[in-house]
Amino acid sequence: MASVNSVEVPVTKVLLDVVLLLCVGFPILFLYLWGTAYQRGFFCDDESLRHPYYPSTVPSSYLYIIGIGMNCIVMVLTEYFNCPKTNKEVRFLGKIIPNWLVNTYCVLGVFAFGMACSQLTTDIIKYTVGRLRPHFYTVCLPSVNCTNDFLGHNHTYHTVFTCTNELYRHNKHIMKELRLSFPSGHSSFSMFTMTYFAIYLHKRMTWDGSKLLRHTLQFLAVLAAIFTGMTRISDYKHHWSDVLAGLSLGCAIAIITATCFSTLFPKRDEESLLENDSSELSNLNGNRAAARV
Repeated sequence: MASVNSVEVPVTKVLLDVVLLLCVGFPILFLYLWGTAYQRGFFCDDESLRHPYYPSTVPSSYLYIIGIGMNCIVMVLTEYFNCPKTNKEVRFLGKIIPNWLVNTYCVLGVFAFGMACSQLTTDIIKYTVGRLRPHFYTVCLPSVNCTNDFLGHNHTYHTVFTCTNELYRHNKHIMKELRLSFPSGHSSFSMFTMTYFAIYLHKRMTWDGSKLLRHTLQFLAVLAAIFTGMTRISDYKHHWSDVLAGLSLGCAIAIITATCFSTLFPKRDEESLLENDSSELSNLNGNRAAARV
């Protein structure tokens, strides 16, 4: 009978993981509640800021439910059914923890950390740049007399103004969001979650009932992220460059998270690399000696 290798997970390790995750997540909450974007001005003849105001085709609530919920459900089920049988026994606070639960903790922890990194990076860029949204003039109706600019062709950059639109000027959330166009948060969030979902399926989905099922799910996931980004342009919530930057940012962080942070791609240790290098060198020397003979 094989011996059981028991491993005790210290409480400090779990607490440290939680604290580090909060260190990345708390600045996101801070910026959302108290952050102030860079006060960027505008030109009166900038027609890219005069689009109408439309509600979002893909609301933020749908984005979070699908992006977070679908990933969590798929990861939990996958780790539960695909957990390999090992002689390793994991204990936490004196209790035996199933291996599938340990794997789920690792997978979800990395996913949450990468998602927080993506969101924080997006928010820092947003508040630093302070780019005005395409519906800025419609929502704000700035207290600037643009008639003189148009008649005299005086391209004045206006930085001092107040919003006079009675429909929105008392809505602090909408007024704040007017300056958070670059990059698109919807695009970066959806692309991160869907790209990570596609990578996770590629490495962990082992069902061979269909050759194209996995690839179809991967394609639909990434397509959903692209669709979300395109709606931000058609809804006049973002400029096209905002969406392009958001999609690129989310995709890049998802790839970095999957390849560098997660255990989806097993890494070869230094000893195995040295052994392989020495064996390859010895084989090469042997072949050269044989060729000389």
